[in-house]
Amino acid sequence: MFDPTTLHLLAVGLWETLYMTLFSTFLSYLIGLPLGLILVVTDKTGIRPMVGVNAVLGFIVNFLRSVPFIILLVAVIPLTRFIVGTSLGSTATIVPLVIGAAPFVARMVESSIKEVDAGVIEAAQSMGATPIQIVMKVLLPEARPSLVVGSAIAITTILGYTAMAGFVGGGGLGTIAINYGYYRYQSDMMLVTVLILVVIVQLFQEIGMKLAKIGDRRIK
Repeated sequence: MFDPTTLHLLAVGLWETLYMTLFSTFLSYLIGLPLGLILVVTDKTGIRPMVGVNAVLGFIVNFLRSVPFIILLVAVIPLTRFIVGTSLGSTATIVPLVIGAAPFVARMVESSIKEVDAGVIEAAQSMGATPIQIVMKVLLPEARPSLVVGSAIAITTILGYTAMAGFVGGGGLGTIAINYGYYRYQSDMMLVTVLILVVIVQLFQEIGMKLAKIGDRRIK
């Protein structure tokens, strides 16, 4: 099994999986972090209540989160082809990954920000801080440990999505597991890809927890 061709195949699959996971996570946070902050700020108990905006954004986020990723993969194929030029491969998979993960990230960010003590926000408001100052200097710094833990959860969730993308030729370890482990009945290849994915998840989770502890001012 572990001949040079197979090892090369697994190495390419590992690289594609990490590429899809990390790049999709980065883009998902570019979209999801501002969305999560807007959901918190515009909430009826937020620092700038805007019920209409909050309701519309909340509906969009909930709608996208409700669509199973395997269905989303197929549903956005026309959009993927328009953006990337193809619906196959690791780069093409990033489009549905971001669409599926950004709403999840938004809710994770919203949950983390809402953990910030209301007294700290009130203190900042009493000192004349603007909403932007409260967000940048109070909400984000105070919620940093929770945000880091949330990012570890998000990245492992996106990693799982990349494995599902193997059913539609998305590339990475998922495609290897489907093409070789499932269609060709090579259970050893399936086992190896699963073990690699488990190791990656454990590494991401461990790194996230350590970074969260380092950034948590409450334990210093």
